[in-house]
Amino acid sequence: MLILAKAAMAMMLGFIFAIICGILFIPLLKKINFRQHVSKTLGKRHMVKEGIPTMGGIIFIVPVIISLVMLYLKGSISLSHNLLIVVIVFLSYAFLGFIDDWLKVRYNNNVGLRISTKFLLQMVIALVFFYIFMKNGGEPNLEITSLNLFIPLGWSFGLFILFLLVGTSNAVNITDGLDGLCGGLCVIAFFAFGIITWNTGWMEGYQEVAIFCFILVGSLLGFLLFNSYPAKVFMGDLGSLALGGAMATIAIITKHELSLALIGGVFVVETLSSMIQIIGIRKFHRKIFKMAPIHHHFEQLNWKEQDIVKLFYVIGLLLAMAAITYGVWI
Repeated sequence: MLILAKAAMAMMLGFIFAIICGILFIPLLKKINFRQHVSKTLGKRHMVKEGIPTMGGIIFIVPVIISLVMLYLKGSISLSHNLLIVVIVFLSYAFLGFIDDWLKVRYNNNVGLRISTKFLLQMVIALVFFYIFMKNGGEPNLEITSLNLFIPLGWSFGLFILFLLVGTSNAVNITDGLDGLCGGLCVIAFFAFGIITWNTGWMEGYQEVAIFCFILVGSLLGFLLFNSYPAKVFMGDLGSLALGGAMATIAIITKHELSLALIGGVFVVETLSSMIQIIGIRKFHRKIFKMAPIHHHFEQLNWKEQDIVKLFYVIGLLLAMAAITYGVWI
């Protein structure tokens, strides 16, 4: 029961602070003209979103940090190196996303950072992660307990971390294309990881990392009040990159990398649809989907935006429940 009480308190803190941040920050984002530029290729349905404030990720990022500081000062949580790793990656990716968003707003386009620059910065974050992880007794191994597999990766574990961080952050970023879609899927994903993390009693600071997940769940629920259809604010790369980075980090430190692929199944499909579309156009000179990523394909089939989001929520929830069963029970 104490676990449930702590989880409920964490979600409540995140939710309340997110509501306050939304009320404070959305008018500020409008005032300083941090507004979304919508590509004309997305069609008329999306052009109505032109000018809606972006960088709304601050609405759930700030509450997470405030809540963690409050709980630490109160003595309810301790500062473990695993929690430190998660927070560093979370804020580092948020800062990277902020630069990307700022450049888009500054030059009124959807270009942002050059791909090479973004990859270089992501590599630096991955190296910092790898250093802290190894310095504090982390083992560079890939474990698949259900198959009794133990794969030592050595120095290549750093490349593995880079792959997961870059892949997951970009996958979450790609999914952020419809009102409430990415935020809602991340609520499901971090709730699942919160449950899985609380079951990893062997890991130092497992309770603190789980509480981080539940605070983030509450903060995202508060954010969805402003981001669900019709959206009053978008999370921007500031939010989506931070969420993807944190998700991958938690999967790595809890040794649940396979669970990440299952919990983030919708993110994986969204990314694969974009890759398949690019290959189809470049190699075969034809589109596989009407538009990629796949949520836009459903839009082109005249599905309502809310119905697409609901469908993806259901799929995400089913995958998350399967991952919890695999990660905690089996």
